[in-house]
Amino acid sequence: MGRSIDQGLAGVEMRILKRIVPDRHQVGLRRAFMLAIVFFTIVLAISLNRYFSFYTSYDQGLFNQLFWNNLHGRWFQSSLTSANSIASLEDGATPIVSFIHLGQHFVPDFLLWLPLYALFPHPITLIVLQVGLMTVGGLVLYALARQRLSEQLSVWITASYYTAIPVVGSTVANFYEHCQIPLFTFGTLLALEKKNWLWFWICAVLVLGVREDAGIILFGIGVHLMLSRRHPGIGIALCILSFGYVAFVTNVIQPQFSSDVSRLYLANRFRQFVDTDQPTTLQVLWGMVTHPLRLAQYLLLPIDRRINYLAGQWAALALVPAVSGAAWILSAFPLIAIFAQTGQTALSVTLRYAVAVVPGVFYGAILWWERHPHWFTAKFRRWWKVCIVLSLLFMVSGNPHRAFSFMIPDSVRPWVFVPLPRQWEHASHIYNVIRNVPDNVSVSTTTYLVPQLSTRRIIVRLPTLEIYDDRRQKVRVDYAIADLWQLKEYSKAFKDSQAYLARTLPLLEKLVNENQYGVRQVEDGVVMMVQGQPSDPAMLAQWQKLVLQLKQG
Repeated sequence: MGRSIDQGLAGVEMRILKRIVPDRHQVGLRRAFMLAIVFFTIVLAISLNRYFSFYTSYDQGLFNQLFWNNLHGRWFQSSLTSANSIASLEDGATPIVSFIHLGQHFVPDFLLWLPLYALFPHPITLIVLQVGLMTVGGLVLYALARQRLSEQLSVWITASYYTAIPVVGSTVANFYEHCQIPLFTFGTLLALEKKNWLWFWICAVLVLGVREDAGIILFGIGVHLMLSRRHPGIGIALCILSFGYVAFVTNVIQPQFSSDVSRLYLANRFRQFVDTDQPTTLQVLWGMVTHPLRLAQYLLLPIDRRINYLAGQWAALALVPAVSGAAWILSAFPLIAIFAQTGQTALSVTLRYAVAVVPGVFYGAILWWERHPHWFTAKFRRWWKVCIVLSLLFMVSGNPHRAFSFMIPDSVRPWVFVPLPRQWEHASHIYNVIRNVPDNVSVSTTTYLVPQLSTRRIIVRLPTLEIYDDRRQKVRVDYAIADLWQLKEYSKAFKDSQAYLARTLPLLEKLVNENQYGVRQVEDGVVMMVQGQPSDPAMLAQWQKLVLQLKQG
């Protein structure tokens, strides 16, 4: 009897100890969760401040309108996409309200998140979704690392992910389809490690559904599986699936909706490899193959920008991917797609395109550490800490997407800095104006007001005022709203703001002077005009004063 009582008490004590003292096999997981919570909390706070202070911009509104139209059964339609299409930008065509976004980007995975948006139909939902998906991607990465590495090393890999420049930089940006890439790609690799082939192919299909060019990521994984001889048959199948999908979607499906994928993207970014104004993806690929010297030139020059880009990708991982053959193979094809483009934006490591490189870089680092665990010394950990800190410092100091404009100047010469109190003061005036805009009216507005006004059927960006409605009739928008203070503030240092202000102000003056639109509200440089209504005398006086101030500088 006594022995039984002792055994029972011992069992109770063990259960109590297990609750109080963490299981040593769960310490790494709990640390990964803590990193995820810290990342989610800080990045969400920064992203929400960016939204509420009106620093989110056009694409945030575009995708919100896309989800809103999907919710109402108007599948993938967007007037904002239409206004940003090749037909409107280069051919001068009037935007149409029923333009289908799939002609620009094929994004079927958006349907996965429609139930969430149905519960909370608001632009903020997409911000939370983006931060959440990027956060969960880091937890899946931890699970992936644990298949080959110790708990401690896996935690370090996870910490590197949450402090990586392309991860943080793209997460504080507008909502984009790329935020799904880490979750689905790391999920594919985790299923590969576990040899769970059903989930492997499910996750691979989800990667393809992110957008039409995401198959490039899977192609790199397939090549790695073939060259490493781990699963050559799976690698071949993955290459065939990804290549076939990209070719079929971009050459057969998307042209059914519009010519944007050919004229707007391929022709503008890869014109150096083709002799036609409407190339296909196959023609671009053939142009690269048949012009190897030209391809090498674009891949390597200017060398300093390429090195800076790669350093930004590798920094949080203590530059380990630079010496990992697997990392080079896995990330090679997304890197080729980025380096071979013309223009400057693709080589920004804080833009969404950089997220396509992230899975290959991190999985390659995991494979390298499996073979070199003896390098994980106290000295190397100190070096790794320095790299993580530098990664964060370089990311924040670069002020990606003006997410940190509340504490970092946008320009030093000339000085442009809007501190947080002034941001929120100006935002309060904007809200005073836009709260008077009915939900069922059509709107044309300046770039940084688009997201907050995008939950509606018809919205375009100033100076566009006309659009084809659902009856296929050309109509003028009901409301014109402009944040001229923001344009003037940033035109001191930024040519795009100067040009935008130069286009917008004369148009608004003409609308008022010819009594086409009446001035109904003016606050802190934000003006609201309504078609067919007379101007409020007091507001008209404020408008004339504002115009004089803007012209005098």
